Amino acid sequence: MIIKNNTTKLLVTVSFLLILPLVQKQWFNLYLFNINDISFYSILYYLSGTICPSMVCLNSLKCYTYYDFNKNNIYSKNIITGKRLFFLVAINLIFLSYYIADYIYINFDLIFNLFFEEINIPKPDIIQLSFFIFIISSLLIFKKSRFLLKKLILVNFILISLFLWHLQINNINVDDQFHIYRYFGLNDLNLINVFILVAIEISFFTWSFLSYKTNLSDWIVHKPHKVDVIPILNMFIFYFFIIIYYSILN
Repeated sequence: MIIKNNTTKLLVTVSFLLILPLVQKQWFNLYLFNINDISFYSILYYLSGTICPSMVCLNSLKCYTYYDFNKNNIYSKNIITGKRLFFLVAINLIFLSYYIADYIYINFDLIFNLFFEEINIPKPDIIQLSFFIFIISSLLIFKKSRFLLKKLILVNFILISLFLWHLQINNINVDDQFHIYRYFGLNDLNLINVFILVAIEISFFTWSFLSYKTNLSDWIVHKPHKVDVIPILNMFIFYFFIIIYYSILN
């Protein structure tokens, strides 16, 4: 029954994501007839840019935030301890913290480039970036602040999505003065935004697994079972169709 319900939800979501950009293009064509006036279709087209980002945030908050892993009896051959665990924890924590810090900087960079052109936000130097990474790493260690940080990431995603939608509607060119332009060598900023979020989602999942319950206090982490990686598979499927949506839209 659960599998059937999940399959039904996935089919509904996929169908919606494939149809939505086609509908938006029709609304855009109707909007062009009254481009100088505020009309029903112009409002509808503007508001339609919030649908997909909102869907991403709600789905991420529901499915990719509060993880529950299988923690059965741990056998010596199926555990990670010592230097290997320290390496995994350090790399994942630094990587996740860096991406979160840089992602938040992208948001502020967009805001000031779009609305406060006379103010230029310098990119943090190594010392400042290290300080931000340390603060974010500290927040990720504690459960409540980790969830709060995840919600902040999702708010950051939807804000960037809306700014990019504003750029697209108003035909504002984005050059290398925008920090987001430097990611992945892509010209599609919506895809860049999604790829950054996916990188954070994967790293957040890994950190949630490593820090689950008493793993770090016991300094023992069991190797993931098959059921533990199901959220990753669902994540790839969901974001694959989000990428298709933006590809069709553009």
